[in-house]
Amino acid sequence: MNNKTLVKLSNIIGVVSIIFLVYWVFIFISIKVFGLKVFRENITETFYLSVIGILALMCGSLVMNVMFNLTRIAEKHNQDHVNPSKNTGKKLWLIFGLSFPLIFGLLLGGDYLTAKKKERMLIASAKSIIESNTGKADKLLNYNFSEEWIIETCDILDIYAAMDTHFPHVAVIVADRIDNSRVFLSFRYYNRSRTAEDPPVKMNFMRQTTKVERDYLTKIFFENYNEVRFSARNGRYELFYPYFKDGKKIVLYFSDYQKYGKIGS
Repeated sequence: MNNKTLVKLSNIIGVVSIIFLVYWVFIFISIKVFGLKVFRENITETFYLSVIGILALMCGSLVMNVMFNLTRIAEKHNQDHVNPSKNTGKKLWLIFGLSFPLIFGLLLGGDYLTAKKKERMLIASAKSIIESNTGKADKLLNYNFSEEWIIETCDILDIYAAMDTHFPHVAVIVADRIDNSRVFLSFRYYNRSRTAEDPPVKMNFMRQTTKVERDYLTKIFFENYNEVRFSARNGRYELFYPYFKDGKKIVLYFSDYQKYGKIGS
């Protein structure tokens, strides 16, 4: 292999390494800044570690300097005057520039597919749990603000959470009133060491909600709306699953946090 071939090969390796590194940085920044969940854990970790291999190929700015010097020496020695077409160069730069919106679009698409897959899994699991445990679900419907109901509800929710790995957090949301004001209460945990002189207080179970959530819960409890609500934000997935029977209403709230995506092997 002569010097001309070696210089050409080193040029190719250097340029390809730089392009890969630019793409890697762009993908990494896009995923981190926008909280995109695209790849599974093993692919994600492999993807992050790949930068080490890219940097090894580049060998820093020193390799670039040596590479260009070798190119100049080879061209002078072999009288190689490379005059690439301007049109070809413009086309390559155009393709390179357009590739970034394409990659970002693919990342957004992967994040969307991850969220949709999670939504289907949560809804299917919620439906399965309720249908296979109608007796327990009916007990949750018989809401009355009492310590007995709260303790029984927390026990049932513990069973729900243990039944399905998709539900590390499960809560029951009900509508109630405090000082003639409509409020939404959420039940999941209860301190059983309380005494009879220290009964539960509604204020301690008030659910903090966003306007979107309040509007949704208002429609569920007071406007006969009966649709599930799913949201995905930065790897946090939430499912509001209404359960109606005999005029009684509750909303089961399921949530999960996922550090990685679902696409890949």
